[in-house]
Amino acid sequence: MEQIRVGIIGTSWWADAMYLPSLAGTKKAIICACCGQNKERASKLARIWKIPKVYTDWQKMLNEEPLDALIISTPNFTHYPISIAAIEKGLHVLCEKPLAINYSEAKSMANAAREKNTITMVPFTYSFLPMAQSIKKLLKNKYLGQPYHLNFRYNADYGRPPDYSWRFDQKYAGSGSLGDLGSHFIYLSVWFFGPVSHVSAELSKLIERPALDPSGELYEQTDDLSIIIMTFENGAKGVVQATTIAHEPTPWGQTHYFDLHGSEGTLRGWTDWEQNYKLIGAKKEERQFNEIEIPEIINENQKPNDIQQMYKDTFRKNGKMTGEFIEAIASGKTCRPTFEDGAEIQRIMDAALLSSKENRKVDIKEIN
Repeated sequence: MEQIRVGIIGTSWWADAMYLPSLAGTKKAIICACCGQNKERASKLARIWKIPKVYTDWQKMLNEEPLDALIISTPNFTHYPISIAAIEKGLHVLCEKPLAINYSEAKSMANAAREKNTITMVPFTYSFLPMAQSIKKLLKNKYLGQPYHLNFRYNADYGRPPDYSWRFDQKYAGSGSLGDLGSHFIYLSVWFFGPVSHVSAELSKLIERPALDPSGELYEQTDDLSIIIMTFENGAKGVVQATTIAHEPTPWGQTHYFDLHGSEGTLRGWTDWEQNYKLIGAKKEERQFNEIEIPEIINENQKPNDIQQMYKDTFRKNGKMTGEFIEAIASGKTCRPTFEDGAEIQRIMDAALLSSKENRKVDIKEIN
């Protein structure tokens, strides 16, 4: 396939900042159409990115446009119906995380893609960045030896204002901090340490939000803080903490922390997206940490905001994630994370929701 005809549904700032620049950066993709509920915004994006067709009805777009692939950058509750419709038409699909509202939907999406033999991707963004890539290579080379435990923290501050947001409305989001932030680090945990067998979790609602949604209806508020404990099939343990209500006075309003321990040593990484993007490690015979060089990272002579530029360049110039999705379609090869990967993360999230609700440890096999 010489050139991939791509449509995108969702015209938020994320589509503008992530997907459209990335698609424009690959010569193998042509953006044929975009779809958004706000026609004015969709038309503006179409002008900026030279997209010939604009729709406000995604079903009409799928019925009228001769597409090869679809990118879905819409609220969580829409992922299932749009993905299923696209897959039934034989389209390759990249769908935002979390993959669905629940595991049942996610499993159906993965099964449909497998039956149609379509290429899929769930963009767990941070797995494509140099730090995660470096950790993965070190683990592959047995830097930690036998994995013992990991502790990942994702701190963000966007949930601090006590306003209504669909991201904290169960009907539209499925979960709050768990799906929006925690899913990223749950995926990293599984990617690093392998499949999960049991889950314990506490999901909290610490910010008091309006009892009614904008239409005046009662709604179920989702979590703004989540703490998940995972037991891996290899016996290792993992803790993922995701919060939307941390005070993080940094340009991106978030910080990330990674600790991984094993029989042969320790790895520790962190970033504030301003001054620090560091990975350190120590083997069991060493009594101090040593900085581990990360490829494609700024040097001491560059400016702090180059960390943010590195993030952008990873996807826009270096062809990671979206570029890999397009390349997989063009070459007929696979890419990761797939819908099956996304469904497995959704399964862990459903186990976390059940654990928090019933205050008990949940066997992952209970979620089916």
